[in-house]
Order: sequence, then structure tokens, then C-alpha cells
Amino acid sequence: MVKRLSFLDRFLTIWIFLAMAVGVLFGWKTGVGDFINSLSVGTTSIPIAIGLILMMYPPLAKVRYEEMGRVFRDWKVLGLSLIQNWVIGPILMFFLAILFLGFLWPMPEYMIGLIMIGLARCIAMVIVWCDLAGADSEYSAGLVAFNSVFQLVFYSVYAYIFVTVLPPKFGLEGTAVHITIWQVAQSVFIYMGIPFFAGMLTRFIFLKTKGREWYEKKFIPRTSPVTLAALIFTIIVMFSLKGEMIVQIPLDVLKIAVPLVLYFAVMFLVSFYLGRKVSNSYPKVAAIAFHASGNNFELAIAVCVAIWGINSGQAFAAVIGPLVEVPALIGLVNVALYFQKKYFARV
Repeated sequence: MVKRLSFLDRFLTIWIFLAMAVGVLFGWKTGVGDFINSLSVGTTSIPIAIGLILMMYPPLAKVRYEEMGRVFRDWKVLGLSLIQNWVIGPILMFFLAILFLGFLWPMPEYMIGLIMIGLARCIAMVIVWCDLAGADSEYSAGLVAFNSVFQLVFYSVYAYIFVTVLPPKFGLEGTAVHITIWQVAQSVFIYMGIPFFAGMLTRFIFLKTKGREWYEKKFIPRTSPVTLAALIFTIIVMFSLKGEMIVQIPLDVLKIAVPLVLYFAVMFLVSFYLGRKVSNSYPKVAAIAFHASGNNFELAIAVCVAIWGINSGQAFAAVIGPLVEVPALIGLVNVALYFQKKYFARV
């Protein structure tokens, strides 16, 4: 059965665009970006970290962790996700970046920032997109854990290959990249580990002390609105950070946005199609598609700031990434729900 969306969820796209507008206006008129940047520890923005953790907690508290064994036994889905996230995704973003920002509009710093986004596979906001689209929560959590491990192992290797080695092969300048496994591990722990373990502990403690019926019919409905509130808060903060620059150099923002929009659309449609080939279950296919489409912008921003500095073009492109991803993925949530009605039989 296709669930009926609540009033808030039904007009979520409107709330998202209002939050974006408020953020840009607030950042432009008040210059609050410098104050928000001051609320950071290293390269981690405390307000954004709080927003993301609160945003992810309710969906992760819904996950039936006791049933996740079936996810890791499904080698077709794991294999497909591996190919989509660690072969197709990085290669597609690399070619879009060099095509638009290497050749069409030569902006090498933005090009590198875009490539770094493409290498960072999503382990945070994808939980929310999957939840809004009615994807399988166990598969979503399982794929997050799966991609987190690969991210820890391969992100620095991929950065060397795609940023240092490959660009000169196409007549473009490569850049030396030095990323420690600690930088990647820090991002994974903050944006995936904290809400993941909080959700898991909440479920196991309350199932034991209060029972399944109370937990699923009272606790979960009460905490679910936190996701939307935290999402709106996070969007306002993110857009406030770059409100002035969005107004001052809108063409640069647009040039970064074009390949990103193409990337999100192509990855989602291709991944949804391939997912349909391995499963007839909409929740499972939706989880596959959203995990392949999103990116870990928190990691990309942290690495770009650490290597090239907060005022670099690479960092600017990395920050613009989530500003494009949020409305794009909200649009794809609606596309997924349309596909559910059109291509999957109602149960």
C-alpha cells in the first residue's frame, strides 16, 4: 500500500525552497556566514553537524536492526550498489566536471571541487531521502554501513587517481592530494556513527522496556517530525553560509550547478532502472537508487577546506554541492513516488 503523505510532507518541496530563500536572504543581508563559520571545530561545522544528526536520528530509530541480516545476504543488491557507487558514480562525475568546468567553462578549482564531491558517497542525508520516498529502511541502513567501510578504505586512493593522475591524461592540470584516513573516519563517525548508534540503542532499549507496540505506534510518530524540522534548519544554515556569494557571483553557482543536476538525474534514473532489474520491490529499488545518487558533501567540504583552504574555489564548489543536491533530491523523491504508482503494483 502506498502511504498517504502528511500535510507537512506533501508540501515539503515548498518548505525546502522557502528555507533556501530565507537562508540566502539572511546570509546576504546580515553576513551571518562568518559567525556560523566561527562555530566550527576544525573543519566540522557544529550547527550543520547538529542539524544532520537530529535529521537522521528518527529514520535510523525506525530501522529493524534485528532484521538487517537479510540485507548483507543479498549479494545482488550489494554488488549492484558497489558498482554504482564506486565505479559509475565517480567516473560520471569526473567526466561531467572536466567537460563543463575543464573545457566548456575553464575553472580548474571548481572542477576539482566537483570531482571531490563525486568521490564522496552519501552516508548521511540519503537516510532522509529514503525515508521520504518510502524506501526499505533496513536496506538503507545496511547500504550506509557498506559504503562507509568502502569510503574509509578507498576515498584517499580515489582522490589520488581522479584528481592527481587522470586530469593530465586529458590535457588538464592535476593536483596533489594528501588525505589521511583520520579525516575520512572523522566524517564517517560524526555524520553516520553518532545517529546510527543512537537509533540502534534507542530501539533496543525501548523494545525491551516498553514493548514493540508502544515503540512503533507512539514513540516513532512523535519523533518523526524532528526530521523535517532539522532538515529545514540545516538548509537555512547551509544557504546562509554562502548567501552573499550566491548573490554576488550567481553565474559561478549556475556553472557548478549544471553538471551537478545532470549527475543527480542520470545517476538516479540509471540506478533505478538497474535496481528494477534485480528486484521487483519498490522499497528496495528506491533504496538502491537514492544511495547511488547522493553524495557525502560533509566529507567533500571538510577535505577541500583542509587541503585548499576555506576561501578556495575547491571549497566553494564543495559547499555549492549540497545547495544543489537538496532541491534536486527532493525532486527525485517525487519522481520515485511517481514511479512507485506507475510501475509497481499496489500491495
